[in-house]
Amino acid sequence: MGSDAHLILIGADSELADSLVERLEELEQSWSRFIPESELSRLNAGTGAPTVVSDETMMLIERAIWAWQATGGLFDPTVLSAVISAGYTKSFEQLGTEQTARSTPAEVPGCSEIEINPSINLVQLPVGVGIDPGGIGKGLAADLLAVEAVEAGATGALVSLGGDLRVAGDPPEEGWEVALDHFQPREARVNLHGGALATSSTLRRRWSTEEGEAHHVIDPLTGQPSTGAAVSCSVIAAEAWWAEALATALLVGWSSEELELELSGLLDQAGALVTLASGEQLTRGAFAESFSL
Repeated sequence: MGSDAHLILIGADSELADSLVERLEELEQSWSRFIPESELSRLNAGTGAPTVVSDETMMLIERAIWAWQATGGLFDPTVLSAVISAGYTKSFEQLGTEQTARSTPAEVPGCSEIEINPSINLVQLPVGVGIDPGGIGKGLAADLLAVEAVEAGATGALVSLGGDLRVAGDPPEEGWEVALDHFQPREARVNLHGGALATSSTLRRRWSTEEGEAHHVIDPLTGQPSTGAAVSCSVIAAEAWWAEALATALLVGWSSEELELELSGLLDQAGALVTLASGEQLTRGAFAESFSL
């Protein structure tokens, strides 16, 4: 998934650990847009035809659409064309230091015309609409692996995929002490006993283009890399896929008092640390005090 993966298991053996690594590799083979044979690539290339997908991919699409609805479109999985137009044409580690080309910003169509039938795992994307699950795919994969680890016999588990982190089962006595990888000189830490943590940032996954630097967080309103007031956002929530979607929505939408007020309603059962371009850091939500700065 273009990221480092960390799996920490309590009360488990190497056989379980190896099986979880295989499970993660299977999910990557299904969800990577950089693998032509992946389930996601087949879905995106379907030219509007109904496509039967696996249970896990159906789960991913359902959650992505729900997150789009819940955030008022600030999280949008249909940014594929816009991400490619911004120059993110291949897996990040392959972009290197070469200057990439940018094309005209692509429209972000949203999810309103995507049709799904979860009872038979059927998905139909409109012609020209492509899904890029991005961080929400890593978050959901972390959720699945952490829960499956405990169901398979581990006493406790921590799974972190590129910083999208989920814990399950019994934590260590002192809790899971996590240092945030949020590209800020001022360190922040979280002590988790359950739930998930995800960070979205415009300061990472950057590349050079003929028009200057670009990054992977697309503003659905413009179809271009976000230029909002926030440069980093970390979210604590019950599940990693939702923490990731909410972090992205806050990062993109943190631009006006009206939007901030609207977004704050999503934090009734979550917490957020928002870092502005000025360096100011704000904590919001029910779990705001969980962030130690």
